[in-house]
Amino acid sequence: MEIKCFVCNAAEKERVYLPCYHEGEQKVVCTRCLPTLIHGSH
Repeated sequence: MEIKCFVCNAAEKERVYLPCYHEGEQKVVCTRCLPTLIHGSH
């Protein structure tokens, strides 16, 4: 099973990932997308 960021779908070999929960499901988010989740899109 390949791990992908739930925001941008980047493959696991491309970036660093952090576990998170979204809509009641455990998912992973890459460090590039994390600031958008924290601060919202501008």
